Amino acid sequence: MARGQGPTVRRRRLAGELRRLREAAELTIDEVGEKLECSASKISRIETGHVGVTPRDVRDMLELYGLVGDEREALVQLAREARKRGWWHAYNEVFTGTFVGLEADASSLRAYQALLVPGLLQTERYARTVIRALRPDADETELKRRVAARMARQELLTDPSPPEYWAVIDEAVLHRRVGGCEVMAEQVSRLLEVARLPHVTLQVVPFGAGAHPGMEGPFLILGFPEQADPDVVYVDSTSSGLYLEMPDDVRRYTLMFDHLRATALKPDDSVELIAESADRLGAEQAK
Repeated sequence: MARGQGPTVRRRRLAGELRRLREAAELTIDEVGEKLECSASKISRIETGHVGVTPRDVRDMLELYGLVGDEREALVQLAREARKRGWWHAYNEVFTGTFVGLEADASSLRAYQALLVPGLLQTERYARTVIRALRPDADETELKRRVAARMARQELLTDPSPPEYWAVIDEAVLHRRVGGCEVMAEQVSRLLEVARLPHVTLQVVPFGAGAHPGMEGPFLILGFPEQADPDVVYVDSTSSGLYLEMPDDVRRYTLMFDHLRATALKPDDSVELIAESADRLGAEQAK
């Protein structure tokens, strides 16, 4: 599938168009809700892309906004396409919100992680150890489902049309023995393998770099191929994630990432440091 053509991005694009058309019609959310005999909160959630919208509701909204003809039918068709189900719906109990749908449609992913290997680069055993640590209340069935869902996400990197993936990690990630020496050795080897992919760039911020913008915490910048779909910043946390779409916020995180890239070792030097970590772990295993 071409980048930016999935249901989540289409829903986001439709939400932006509906908001723009309402504002052009000089109507408030409350006024639209009153005229369409629905709650203002429903209109608000549609315009933020938090919920789907039926083609019939879109047609009613566009009629109210005075949009007719081919342009209206194009947006109604967009609503139909936005209601299609992506592969991630098979893991509804694992994935919440729109993150995975946006990730699946992105043409570029710029990630920073200070403590852990990014999810798209984790081995199965590393992922299992991390998920078990972060969710000590999860039973074995839930744990297996979450690990399987994370592995399914990784198919993105071997897609026929993969996104450009640029990850910056702190050197601490290479030293934290998640799962023990054997699991870490496998994980570091995986990093070296992925770093050879033409669409993947991997950099390491060394301990000697001192203070840097990434100390604020991990984040991901998702870019999309169409101008109608602006970049999104996703800031992860243990219980939920924060989406930042305001231009000033996106610019701030883009600048932070640019500073991190400049602070980190160059890609070739980063791979060399990762290889040294692999050698060190291999030597420990051989003892």
